[in-house]
Amino acid sequence: MIRPTRPASRAAIATTLFTALVTALVTVLVTALALVSGVRAGMAETFAYVGNADSNDISVFKIAESGEMTPVQTAAFTGVEKPGASTPLAITPDHRVLIAGIRSQPFLAVSFAIDQKTGQLSHIGNGPLADSMANIAADRAGKVLFSASYGGNKVALNPLQANGVVAEAKQVIPTGLNAHAFLPSPDNRFVFATNLGSDQVLSFAFDAAAGTLTPSDPPLIKTPEKSGPRHFVFHSNGKFVYLIHELNGDVAAYSYEAKSGAWGEIQRTTALPEGFSGKPWAADIHITPDGRFLYASERTTNTLTAYKVDASSGKLTTIGSVPTEKQPRGFNIDPTGRYLAAVGELSDGMSVYAIDQTSGALGKLKSYATGKKPNWVEFLTLP
Repeated sequence: MIRPTRPASRAAIATTLFTALVTALVTVLVTALALVSGVRAGMAETFAYVGNADSNDISVFKIAESGEMTPVQTAAFTGVEKPGASTPLAITPDHRVLIAGIRSQPFLAVSFAIDQKTGQLSHIGNGPLADSMANIAADRAGKVLFSASYGGNKVALNPLQANGVVAEAKQVIPTGLNAHAFLPSPDNRFVFATNLGSDQVLSFAFDAAAGTLTPSDPPLIKTPEKSGPRHFVFHSNGKFVYLIHELNGDVAAYSYEAKSGAWGEIQRTTALPEGFSGKPWAADIHITPDGRFLYASERTTNTLTAYKVDASSGKLTTIGSVPTEKQPRGFNIDPTGRYLAAVGELSDGMSVYAIDQTSGALGKLKSYATGKKPNWVEFLTLP
């Protein structure tokens, strides 16, 4: 005899429905989180580009959240045979083109398209440079390329074509001895050129619409005799600029007046480690994107020196120095401000450091092989 099944109680039905609802909700949330995480991971991919002078190529690395670097490509310079003294790099503001300056004849600007998903480089074309250029930089609108010639004692302005290839120089301007860096102000209204051998920084007004330079009034900023002004960076608030001097190892802080482009020195400190007694040979300088910490490299001692930046006064407090790659001509900081990568011209390697977000101190994570004579690092985060 088959007995009829008793109908479930209201409480049992409610419990079953509630369980099913919770299960469905959890599934939806997990799926959504997975999708969001995947999108974020894709949006946060960051790459490091290392210019190698003697191997005539660029080492491309992908950097993970942990600071771990993974080699993804070695991009060779098409049409270049002889090694150069260094390989300055510049990335256009739209993050689509990387340009490398070749310092051996014929002097070229080699343009690469940056794959917006993989970060890898593909050659677009080569354009002429007016001389062997120690430094190159795009203006803030990505319309022209500024360059400075150390041996040629000149700076130049080259238009950038729509495809990112450099056109013939529109202006070539004689400078004092040993032009080394030539960079625009944050608002793109002025361009400044260091003259290492003449102890001065030249100032130019920049007409972005016309793509032309004219001397400012006054036309230069003087630095101490035999100091050798080399590289400089602007603070993210646009109120200060920091200048490293190759010959005496000084790091100078200046106030910056955006309306006139005027520099006013407010402090002078050093990139040399405590107890140093040799011949200074300072090289590069960079600041974290948030403007809290500044770093400088020194080649005689193979060190990186860290400073804390006072956002109100612009003054620096030295944090300390750490050893790094041999002859650290170039280094840079990733866009998150959490990692610093320094390369050594004589070690053919790159060291990556974690930046302590409270103190600014550097903690070494790992070293990596690069091409031969690496001397320039550029970071880029792709969308």
